Amino acid sequence: MTTFTRDTHIFRDEDMLRDDYQPESITARESELDTYKTALQPVINGAQPRNIFLYGKTGVGKTAVSRYLLKQLQEDSVKYDDVSLSVFWLNCTNLSSSYQVAVNLVNTLRLADDQISTTGYPQQRVFDLLYEELNSIGGTVLIILDEIDHIGNDDEILYEIPRARSNGYLTETKPGVIGISNDFSFRDNLSPKVKDTLCEEEIHFSPYNAPELEAILDRRAEGALYDDATESGVLALCAAIAAQDTGSARQALDLLYQAGEVARAAAHDRITQNDVHEARNKLERSQIEHGMRELTRHGHLSLVAVLQLALESKEPFRVRDIYPQYRTIAERSDIDPLVRRRMHDHLADLAMLGILDRHSRNEGRSGGQYYEYQFSVDLEIVVNVVSDFEGLTLPRRVAKLIHSVE
Repeated sequence: MTTFTRDTHIFRDEDMLRDDYQPESITARESELDTYKTALQPVINGAQPRNIFLYGKTGVGKTAVSRYLLKQLQEDSVKYDDVSLSVFWLNCTNLSSSYQVAVNLVNTLRLADDQISTTGYPQQRVFDLLYEELNSIGGTVLIILDEIDHIGNDDEILYEIPRARSNGYLTETKPGVIGISNDFSFRDNLSPKVKDTLCEEEIHFSPYNAPELEAILDRRAEGALYDDATESGVLALCAAIAAQDTGSARQALDLLYQAGEVARAAAHDRITQNDVHEARNKLERSQIEHGMRELTRHGHLSLVAVLQLALESKEPFRVRDIYPQYRTIAERSDIDPLVRRRMHDHLADLAMLGILDRHSRNEGRSGGQYYEYQFSVDLEIVVNVVSDFEGLTLPRRVAKLIHSVE
């Protein structure tokens, strides 16, 4: 008896629907491609590269377009004897300072057995090491800093690298920096000297609309799914849901992939619109659970406090109701509680994540304005996540419910 057999109805190559798949062509980004190509033209001409800043929400094509164009640029540059191009990528998600970016760049340029420590060097020494590595490479070097907004206000590295040649630190290398950010406000908060240097060329990637997302899905589905693997309207539905929410191609692709998973698990021959709706519910639940798990310790305490109240009543709760619960749970868990105002900030975070509903109330001159909170998700989801929290002494009612579920 054969336990596993290959799919013959839904997925032909499901990897084509995953986040890390790099398409061979770009759909629905013609204007951005043209602007980007023009900004990269100096590289082929053997001139000093321009510094480029890309911004737009997650999943709107910034990284995919960059990888596509830079691959083309590297392939075409080989045709010219006077152009020697090197491209290096660094994702800055877990980096919060220019020092950390510089150290990681040095280690990106060096061999695996010649890495430097991430701490212990003066910042200027790290910059000097970076210049040494860049000079040893020579030619034109493009450095792509993805998720660059994570470094916050410590943006010295974004001035140092583009100016290194004109300041005399680089003699053999022409550097160029391409910064990619999900947060346009990061650009506004850059120091004036960095803004003038990094943002020589700015390219905004706006959210996709529904027809654009459907075109992307249609192109990707040609290789990812078998012929007739979707019933009529499935791709349009996935595109419409994503367009109304984030305008993200990543969300649309995730939705189609999850719908395929639902259809596969149910032994359907085709993906139906009902599969899409079920997939949407699963993805939303997963996102909410992830948001709760990623909260800070005091965010977890605030969540448990509201859960304790919600198990006693379905009425919405004011901060004056929640704070005593929060304080008691914190003290029993040997955690110093925050003041009421700071705890309120964590409730606002829960509302922003879609875990709580927040409503403004006004009792007039005597009572003033205040907020009420209640869960916008099923308590079952909250209980499931809270059961995994470590280091908290849960209220008896919450602990009892978790025990009964287990």
